Amino acid sequence: MVITVAVVDDDLGMLTAVERLLNAHGYGTVVFKSAEDFLDHGDQSKLTCMVLDVNLTGMSGIELMRVMRSSGSTLPVVFLTGDNDEDKRVITLREGGFAFLRKPFSGNMLIETIKKAAS
Repeated sequence: MVITVAVVDDDLGMLTAVERLLNAHGYGTVVFKSAEDFLDHGDQSKLTCMVLDVNLTGMSGIELMRVMRSSGSTLPVVFLTGDNDEDKRVITLREGGFAFLRKPFSGNMLIETIKKAAS
């Protein structure tokens, strides 16, 4: 079974880096530059988990997860952020996020977190 991960990040460099890392470890990826793009084109039924930036332009990652949860989605969400906002970490985990990683994080940390989310 191929594990497919949605990656949502408005930073093209980060989006590409995460996609390449996941592909190098045998994961399938589907990438989106915004939460709105994911909502318009994402098929959650084919996904195993999601890597989601907290601070997206437009709808935030937290808002996207809330929309997903309100529609019944239980997709594991691994949040990424470049800021050190403890309140956002607490909110994401309390509202159903699987993990919260602060940038910069190691590739191994992300891969291990994805493995746990996918199991």
